Amino acid sequence: MFFKQLATKESSLSYFFGCGTLGKAIAVDVVAGDEAWFIEEAKKANVTISHVIDSHVHADHYSGGRKLAEMVGAHYCLHESDASVVQFPFHPLHDGDVIEAGNVVAKVLHTPGHTMDSICLAVTDKRRGEQPWFVITGDTLFVGSVGRPDLAGREKAMAAMLFDSIHAKLLTLPDETEIFPGHQAGSACGAGISGKPSSTIGFEKRFNPGLHITAMDEFVSYLTSEIPPRPAEMDKMVAANIAA
Repeated sequence: MFFKQLATKESSLSYFFGCGTLGKAIAVDVVAGDEAWFIEEAKKANVTISHVIDSHVHADHYSGGRKLAEMVGAHYCLHESDASVVQFPFHPLHDGDVIEAGNVVAKVLHTPGHTMDSICLAVTDKRRGEQPWFVITGDTLFVGSVGRPDLAGREKAMAAMLFDSIHAKLLTLPDETEIFPGHQAGSACGAGISGKPSSTIGFEKRFNPGLHITAMDEFVSYLTSEIPPRPAEMDKMVAANIAA
């Protein structure tokens, strides 16, 4: 297995991983302008990019996912719920789907809360074991923070969904599971995000303030009491990311 994390614009983090032995790879949360980096990394690793996945329709940067998928002939993937808003064809992902890239498999976890279409990817290297090695958490769970719930305009309802997603989908993973989020410090997608670009489920259980709250009503109050400013040009970016 190979794995690369790319720190990019707007404090975003993108990912490229797959199986060098069988020559298959997956790209996640590609930012516009970084397409050439993924193509070059694929050449270095002698792999074909089979799937390009956005963890949700982004509101803080322009996605390069669809362009990269077109350039390399890969599936461009979003959660199935985006079919009602996205104005172009895409490969729909469903909760529980398994995407195979050689000996590496990524299981789709639908984790609504930051947005309705938010997903995480639990990634397993079958040559090492059957347990997920790491989870790409998008904007659902950050190092030191959790995703903001207000972008859809229903912050209390979305915060309740986020609580369920985190507790039912992510915190059931083994403590040693690594987490790789969609953003690091400086992002407008969550409050108090750490500058460290990775962590583990166990460390976040101990030290992430949002995960110390075990009652949903308290979590909703905590998450909606101090909401950071909305991302600059958010509406323009969302419109561009769903446009045909």
